Amino acid sequence: MTIQDAIQEYDSFRKRKRQTVSPFETPPKGGRGVLHRIGEMADALGLECYVVGGYVRDIILERPSKDIDVLVVGEGGGICLAQALAKDLGRSAHVSVFRNFGTAQLKWRDQEIEFVGARRESYQRDSRKPIIEDGTLDDDLHRRDFTINALAVCLNKDRFGELIDLFDGLLDLEDGIIATPLDPDITFSDDPLRMMRCIRFATQLRFQIEEETAEALKRNAERIKIISQERIID
Repeated sequence: MTIQDAIQEYDSFRKRKRQTVSPFETPPKGGRGVLHRIGEMADALGLECYVVGGYVRDIILERPSKDIDVLVVGEGGGICLAQALAKDLGRSAHVSVFRNFGTAQLKWRDQEIEFVGARRESYQRDSRKPIIEDGTLDDDLHRRDFTINALAVCLNKDRFGELIDLFDGLLDLEDGIIATPLDPDITFSDDPLRMMRCIRFATQLRFQIEEETAEALKRNAERIKIISQERIID
């Protein structure tokens, strides 16, 4: 399924006719579009890359979104791709590298693009700071907070626009549901900040919290106290 197919399927769920133009398929006038350029550069470097998370969610919901998260499979691939793309885009592109986290941020025109490596995470009971290891695309999508944020779209040329939806996030978008990709007790216990994000998404998007996810919120409420005041304010 491509992102265009996904949007068309979403439209059929809504039972309303309208024309959908996907930025994943149609570059803006006067250029290839930054997503196409990312994919081309990834191909040149032999890297596998995807746009993930909130940008995909918001495109399907037709909400404005300028911040793009790009997931790159392979150790050091995110930084490598960001630096190569910045060089290709020229002086108007500015890249910041955060080697301790294996990430890079590229600012170009009015867009901010975050490049990260695929990873898997594990947690200790008394901390919300994860133990991070390099991982696969599947590993990275499994660690996501909610199904609607666990969607990925391939940017490589041969698969450009292909939607990866391991947890039926598209159906949850259509149904207006907030649910976790894994056992919600594990999701919230590992990182209690996700409970606050759950409530925020439900409020902002006017979605319903899935029943078992709502029960897990109650069961894990005490875990909120391990979050620092600064993180709560953020």
